[in-house]
Amino acid sequence: MAVSDHDLIHAWRQVLSLSKLEAGQCVTLLTGADTHPQTLRCAMTAVQSLGGIANRLDLPPVNGGKSLSRDSLAYLGTTPLTGNRTAMAALKASDLVLDLMTLLFSPEQHEILSTGTKILLAVEPPEVLCRMVPSEADRLRVLHAGERISKAREMHVVSAAGTDLRCPLGQFPAITEYGFVDEPGRWDHWPSGFALTFPNDGQASGRIVLDRGDILLPMKTYVSEPIEIMIRNGFAQSIEGGLHAQLLSDYMESFDDPEAYALSHIGWGLQPRARWSTLAHYGHEATIGMDARAFEGNFLFSLGPNNEVGGSRTTACHIDIPMRHCTVELDGEVVVERGRVLDGDIGGRT
Repeated sequence: MAVSDHDLIHAWRQVLSLSKLEAGQCVTLLTGADTHPQTLRCAMTAVQSLGGIANRLDLPPVNGGKSLSRDSLAYLGTTPLTGNRTAMAALKASDLVLDLMTLLFSPEQHEILSTGTKILLAVEPPEVLCRMVPSEADRLRVLHAGERISKAREMHVVSAAGTDLRCPLGQFPAITEYGFVDEPGRWDHWPSGFALTFPNDGQASGRIVLDRGDILLPMKTYVSEPIEIMIRNGFAQSIEGGLHAQLLSDYMESFDDPEAYALSHIGWGLQPRARWSTLAHYGHEATIGMDARAFEGNFLFSLGPNNEVGGSRTTACHIDIPMRHCTVELDGEVVVERGRVLDGDIGGRT
């Protein structure tokens, strides 16, 4: 069901207040061809109602000859900001950028953040935004998980389906996404709610078995039969199974980039208002699938780049795979047991 402007403006006001927007601060709304008009309209109203100075920067799409779908995460190559000095100057001069276009995994995003500008990504449909308005409790819960990851030196993931993956940790920091930007130079994504890190380069190994109901993104497909992925020296060496394994393999092969097969971020979902089943209610072009990435107790792993945390891989291919019913251990301590988060229920359930 659609949501009213009143409800979406209220949601934006909550998120902007959590992001510590102050009267007189400059907010740039970064938009593109796929920006949802209601999201833009209500964000602009909310910024102005809180005393912010609102600007809109609308940029044309790029990568038309390379992207295989309209999903904003399907091709992470050049952005409309690449080589655009005028646009970059405006964004760097902003206190807050509301990214309604998607700059994820781009050097331009890093450059903007380095100036202290905050960036909040928000590209999901308005009803999804309203259902998953973040809270301070979400922040505390996600930060607690991030602290546990930061202290660990190995993540071990197993499942009844046959997954047995070991990922040495410590080379890269923990990343926390709770849905708002409350510190200078922070990036986050509304909606979200998960903690993650990246395995040490070239060290992850083991077997990942995707079971029925696990999700392939950006394909936005529920796996209907097992897929086995063998990881050695930090890379997927083989992808075997039925039709969905073939679709995944063909998509990845289209990038003609060996780095696309590297194990990227690993972590688990912590958002109780996100639902595993939501993806079944949307057409492929209506959502980027944040419910799937954030639902509580998933094991979320990725294949592709690691430049978000200072790594050297900048491949345009980015595959996210949320899995159900996994057990996740950090240095032998269970933090997710068969899809149930063991964190003492710190925050998060408001």
